[in-house]
Amino acid sequence: MRFNPFQKKGTVIPVVPISGGIGMAMPLRSGVSAASLEPQLVKAFAMKGPAVALRINSPGGSAVQSHLIFKRIRALAEEKKKAVIVAVEDVAASGGYMIAVAGDEIVVDPSSIVGSIGVVFAGFGFPRLIDKLGIDRRVHTAGQSKVILDPFQPEKPEDVARLKTLQREVHESFIAMVKARRPRLADDPDLFTGAFWSGERAVALGLVDRVGDLHAVLRERYGDDVELKVMGAEKGLLRRRLGLAAPLSAAAVAEAAVGTIEERLLWNRYGL
Repeated sequence: MRFNPFQKKGTVIPVVPISGGIGMAMPLRSGVSAASLEPQLVKAFAMKGPAVALRINSPGGSAVQSHLIFKRIRALAEEKKKAVIVAVEDVAASGGYMIAVAGDEIVVDPSSIVGSIGVVFAGFGFPRLIDKLGIDRRVHTAGQSKVILDPFQPEKPEDVARLKTLQREVHESFIAMVKARRPRLADDPDLFTGAFWSGERAVALGLVDRVGDLHAVLRERYGDDVELKVMGAEKGLLRRRLGLAAPLSAAAVAEAAVGTIEERLLWNRYGL
């Protein structure tokens, strides 16, 4: 077959990877946030073609950043009049699932982990430790609630009640988003409890649309000659190389270590 430079190419579908803890910026990487994804999303939606694909692999993180990313995806989809196809890899849980519901179609692997529609706050308390060590902690505030849930003070019932109210408000907003975007949800009492399920079970619950593979789904929609173009791969590699070349302070190394542990704990919750 002779090469024809004017031969029409297949439909190109840009793919935006969204991977890792959301809002967890570290010295060695920017983390997943509305700001870090903005260039890739804008470029993807500006390309010619009928759709944009999102490849999601996230155990969650910041509710605010998750919501901002969701809103940005939907705004661009409506402005550019493009379909959004989401492919879940290992996990789309909590904030990861919040972003996933921006999709018009959500495709999962049978073993993907999906759900965890809830809000969590976790921390530690050290009031007895500093007493044992003979440490005096001096905190001066203007405003009686400035040290709410201070880990070095005994937990106060009124502080916990305030936190519970905040969590309930965020949870209700999350639930409303899911119901608006997923109108065929099953009537299951565990749906909004923070529970999570396999991809196959998530299909039955209406949390996602079907089990499948992103390539196969796009070929089915747009023909066998469809082409996938992953956004941001080359730039990400360059950023990592530049980041590793720059010297890091001891504080930055410590911050990166703590951030890595926090994100590792998120993944561990789902056995990953």
